Amino acid sequence: MDWFEKLNDYFPDHELKDPDQLQSLLQSSPYYHKEETEEYLILYAEFSTFIFIDYLLVTGKKRGAGIGSKLLERFKKKGKMIILEAEPVDADDPATAKRMNFYKKNGFQKADRIRYTREDDSGEEFQMNILYWPAEDTDQEMIMDKMRKACREIHNFHAHRFYGRKLADPDEALEWKH
Repeated sequence: MDWFEKLNDYFPDHELKDPDQLQSLLQSSPYYHKEETEEYLILYAEFSTFIFIDYLLVTGKKRGAGIGSKLLERFKKKGKMIILEAEPVDADDPATAKRMNFYKKNGFQKADRIRYTREDDSGEEFQMNILYWPAEDTDQEMIMDKMRKACREIHNFHAHRFYGRKLADPDEALEWKH
């Protein structure tokens, strides 16, 4: 099974980027990277001041064995802020609560002052949580700025070519909660 099939089997369709966009990111973006082993798959962007984790997947047989936590610890040792997206907890999907608990257990906190709304291919809106580490003394203005950069440099990388539009226009997708 190739790496995109692994993503496709695990992540909801509305969260997946076009496989050609991902290939383009990997080939042309100086920030975007992929690591794959039999145990995990991670796609991430490493900027000078932060890391944006786009996709993190521990294979089913290995899930719960501490592999994801060890991988996050390795990224934490770089000394940069880490930002990622996670779908809100849904009572009809117990896996969403497991994912949020996993990130909380690993020291991530939800950016509770930021609303992040995306659109799927059919124009349906969906919410995502922005999680970040380190959680202590982190100004959410800084998180907003870094998330805008992730939208511009990663989500919108050649987006018009693959979708005919911006995938996550930071001026529309990100806003302050009142």
